[in-house]
Amino acid sequence: MLVRNAHLPQQVEISAYGNGGFRFADMSHRGSLLSVPSGTYGWEPSCVDDITSDVLGRVLEEAGEIEVLLIGTGSQLQPFSDAFKAPFRERGIMVDSMSTGAAVRTFNVLFSEKRAVAAAFLAVE
Repeated sequence: MLVRNAHLPQQVEISAYGNGGFRFADMSHRGSLLSVPSGTYGWEPSCVDDITSDVLGRVLEEAGEIEVLLIGTGSQLQPFSDAFKAPFRERGIMVDSMSTGAAVRTFNVLFSEKRAVAAAFLAVE
């Protein structure tokens, strides 16, 4: 049996979230999600403590195409330290954390405006 990492080779608006996953592009995904210019990916973190610059490496790799990184931190806002944000700022990326619901809504607006946005969404129940 072949197991592939979940990946849609484009960014798309998120049509729904909750019940531990997301709906987008007439598909559903269980678990967290990462959206960058190269596509929409299943993402391993399941809680804020799992979010490190390592798991956001794809954002840093695509930094030239990203101005804003939204981080959906679950059901409630969990801020990140300036030290955490520093590698992104050094590459010209503004990092903003908010609840996953707020991040989804903000992402959809920025994406529809064709802004250079990336997003990391923790799944919520």
